[in-house]
Amino acid sequence: MSTFRTAVVRTPGGPEAIEIIEVPVVEPGPGQVRVEIAAAPVDPVDLATAGGMFHELGLIHQSEHTGLGWEFAGTVAAAGPGVDLPLGSRVAGFVGGYDRDYGAYAEQLVLPASDVALVPEDLDLVTASTVPLNGLTAAQLVDLLGDGEGRRLLVTGAAGMVGGYVLVLAQERGWRVTGSARAEDEAFVRGLGAEFTTAATPGWDAVADCAARQEHAVALVRDGGLFVGVWPGIRPASERGITVDAVDAQPDGARLAGLLDAAARGHLPARVHAVVPLDDVATAHREFAKGGVRGRYVIQP
Repeated sequence: MSTFRTAVVRTPGGPEAIEIIEVPVVEPGPGQVRVEIAAAPVDPVDLATAGGMFHELGLIHQSEHTGLGWEFAGTVAAAGPGVDLPLGSRVAGFVGGYDRDYGAYAEQLVLPASDVALVPEDLDLVTASTVPLNGLTAAQLVDLLGDGEGRRLLVTGAAGMVGGYVLVLAQERGWRVTGSARAEDEAFVRGLGAEFTTAATPGWDAVADCAARQEHAVALVRDGGLFVGVWPGIRPASERGITVDAVDAQPDGARLAGLLDAAARGHLPARVHAVVPLDDVATAHREFAKGGVRGRYVIQP
């Protein structure tokens, strides 16, 4: 029986709980593709999964193990009935849902063909792998914000992957955007066309809380304003007539295609910090957890 390697957590406990196991190869069914993974970034949601956050929230019920890794890029190795993607096509995508046996930290992955998008020729697979989850989270967060019509938006964590994308996409929807980040990130934020602050004061029409500051970020919204967070299972309480929402990113191959094209053109800031082998995934988690990383650690099987 053919097998492949994948990273999982049986009992959550941080990086030390991550195991690399061998599992049987699965052939794609109707509408599915099997992708040979070339790159899979380490995202905050992966640290939260390994640490048990989503188990505690009741979003994960796997009895044996939970797969790690959400977004990826690679090549189509097999296609099920009804799929017209040629073998060898370079694609990127992300795995939806928290409750799954296997994720993108793997040598291969089977998922719906509608969840992936072709990677432009002038975008390498390592860089492309950082776009799907972060880009779609940002795009769908901006959907929740709606049209800005000149109103003032504060983006916390503006130098992070999601925050950087929100800076760009929210301006396209008519928001007057200010990014909140560390002083050393000012050039990056301003380079994306946004204003910059290291110490935001209250009174914003809306806050996109990409730093997951939660209640602290709600306090920055004016009465009757709008707050959108990035942890769908942990929404802060509404106060002062503020609308509180949170993005729950969903796979969307068609929309992802546009985001990948924007990244290839340099319009969206796709950033890679370091590339590490699958066997070093626990080390990548530990380093990422220290904070201050600009760009992603990317796992290569």
